[in-house]
Amino acid sequence: MAGRNWIPVRGAQGRHSRQAHADLPDGTYEREISKEGFFGPASFIHHRRPPTGWSSFEGPLRPRAFDLAKLAAGEESPWAAPVVLHNRACEVRFWTLAGAMPALARNADGDTLLFVHAGAGELFCDYGRLSYEAGDYLYLPRGCMWRLRPQGQTAVLVIQATNSHFGLPDKGLLGGHALFDPAMLRIPELDAAFEAHQAESGDFRVEIKKRGEVSVVTYPYNPLDAVGWHGDLAPVRLNVRDIRPVVSHRYHLPPSVHTTFLADRFVVCTFTPRPFETDPGALKVPFFHNNDDFDEVIFYHAGDFFSRDHIEAGMMTFHPSGFTHGPHPKALKNMLVQPKAATDEYAVMIDTRDPLEVGEAAAAVEDLAYVDSWKGG
Repeated sequence: MAGRNWIPVRGAQGRHSRQAHADLPDGTYEREISKEGFFGPASFIHHRRPPTGWSSFEGPLRPRAFDLAKLAAGEESPWAAPVVLHNRACEVRFWTLAGAMPALARNADGDTLLFVHAGAGELFCDYGRLSYEAGDYLYLPRGCMWRLRPQGQTAVLVIQATNSHFGLPDKGLLGGHALFDPAMLRIPELDAAFEAHQAESGDFRVEIKKRGEVSVVTYPYNPLDAVGWHGDLAPVRLNVRDIRPVVSHRYHLPPSVHTTFLADRFVVCTFTPRPFETDPGALKVPFFHNNDDFDEVIFYHAGDFFSRDHIEAGMMTFHPSGFTHGPHPKALKNMLVQPKAATDEYAVMIDTRDPLEVGEAAAAVEDLAYVDSWKGG
């Protein structure tokens, strides 16, 4: 937290490295204990054995994994899609849609971020039309009216900033064009396809979600009837291919460096392909850490998830704050030497300040063996 007067400690004992995440003492495994999700003071403890080498793990802190691809498909409304995880500041749903939404949607509970896991199509909203494809983030400001018209089945991770807003992180010394240039953001267009959508006749239902309940407003005409707009607020589209990750060949950077969107009580990060570290002493896998201030969620979109074993695209892992975690035992074999030059993964990470609750639908598709996949390190 900015301005906090942390208790001043500068110490070191025993065998230790001078540089975090590099040049570890022979035969040791590093574990980071830090404050404020890698932004506060930190210490680095060197262990003889991997800190996740448990023989059993019981209780609510156990790591969990959900195969969201197994959730029931075909909900016509995002508000009928199953809730996977939620707390007072954040709600995550997984939504599959086979055809055009019969009604429009409006979220009065907060800003909405749609991550398109699969499929392609069109988004029609108050501001015009946006095409979409797999790997797109679609940002929808609170109160915006919208509907999707997919070309075949679309699968979407729906992330809500409850009573809050999405913004961009402060890129600091990296400059405003790091990670992605703002010019890569696409806004809707009032084009011929949007005008054709406006010409549709009949009754139009708008499903408005507020405090988790849905109200329905029916119009005898298409309410997406705008002829123009101006201002500095609008939906935008950003594809994961447009994100250029920050890299360091001598130091394994913390996941927070990949922050893409910020809300008041959580962040959304994006993992995209990047070169592995090349310095001989630098870690080539995520370091073991205690993230005691944030719950950690990762949705695996595509590729080879180098730090995880038995995880496939469409799955989600959930690591409650308070226990030590890091790479799987299989990934540890490549802790200092990687067989490939670069990672090949796309994933969305959500770190929440407040504890998350697991929805009933997610619990029904849980991989109960996930906690045991850490054994044997």
